[in-house]
Amino acid sequence: MAAETLSAHAVDVHVYDAMPSVGRKFLMAGKGGMNITHAEPATQFITRYGIRQNQIASMLQQFDATDLRDWVHHLGIETFVGSSGRVFPTEMKAAPLLRAWLHRLRHAGVHFHVRHYWQGWDAQKNLCFHTPLGPYSTQPDAVILALGGGSWAKLGSDGKWLPHLVQQGIKVEPLRPANCGFNVGWSDYFQTHFAGTPLKTITVKYADKQHVTHEKSGEMMVTANGVEGSLIYAISATLRDAIEADGHVRIYLDLLPHKNIDAVIQEVARPRGSRSLASHLQSRLNLKGVKVALLREVLAAEAFNDPVQLGNAIKALPLKLNATRPLDEAISSAGGVSFADLNEDLMLTKLPGVFCAGEMLDWEAPTGGYLLTACFASGRVAGNGVYTWLQKTHPI
Repeated sequence: MAAETLSAHAVDVHVYDAMPSVGRKFLMAGKGGMNITHAEPATQFITRYGIRQNQIASMLQQFDATDLRDWVHHLGIETFVGSSGRVFPTEMKAAPLLRAWLHRLRHAGVHFHVRHYWQGWDAQKNLCFHTPLGPYSTQPDAVILALGGGSWAKLGSDGKWLPHLVQQGIKVEPLRPANCGFNVGWSDYFQTHFAGTPLKTITVKYADKQHVTHEKSGEMMVTANGVEGSLIYAISATLRDAIEADGHVRIYLDLLPHKNIDAVIQEVARPRGSRSLASHLQSRLNLKGVKVALLREVLAAEAFNDPVQLGNAIKALPLKLNATRPLDEAISSAGGVSFADLNEDLMLTKLPGVFCAGEMLDWEAPTGGYLLTACFASGRVAGNGVYTWLQKTHPI
């Protein structure tokens, strides 16, 4: 996006990418359906960026969700709004969008250099790269770093750029997993029989750092190690911060959010005759499969003989999360270059002429199109910032 912004001003732009082809993480983001942005009102949209919403808001003033959809349309790709408000290309794929975009950039004169892995600066402030043909260095008039976070390192964003900026005195917050799964520590039986099984139509209750209780409904997935999925990703920042502070966090699962507690206890307490408890729960509450197995995984045996205990557990089953999954497994990462060391154009105040954009900045957002929207917006801001900088330092 920065390259496109600058090429529109006839600036000579060179893009250096560590990977054999560009846009690999962009393609991965579209693997399950290219969720390009979200159609919710701007006032709600900006809240998705949490403590960084002020910084992201200033970027979205230059390029917001509506602008992003228009930009996609101008590439010849139609979009639609899903039932959840998420915006997708009609074909649901990232590859056609990326192909059209790269074609337009190359036609605009943007030069691409792949398999160029950035190694920092040398004593003369040249950018240094490792390439298949050996070391390469260059000294452009301005630089935009868009080096990604630390998740999915095999796609290029390995976080190894941090020391290069720290050596220059830039404040960088440690990279942490965002939109990630969590470890629970299942029994061998539960892990063997239920890993990969979705937990549908549930509500998670959890507390934030101020001990305020929140609720979020949706679906999550049981994994071999614990839990993940859209419901967990949406609250992962709060859960991660709690684990960092206390070593663990406890969430509560409402397995039947459409029924109130009194109704659940009443149904559990009904005589079941010769039926097994599993048959009884399925007959009276349509509770079966992984949900019943989860009750047996968490509760002591005596709880199943007490309708009140069992009913309360069905409505608020405690689940202890012990750790986040590793950073490299996360969809995205938190942490990165501190906004305190950036001006409004995303230029590093300690390195004039060097700009930063994308996931390497210290912000995070849930899935739903918010990540891509802010990344695109930051590229537009950095591109415009470079153009302003060049006009000041290299006037025609």
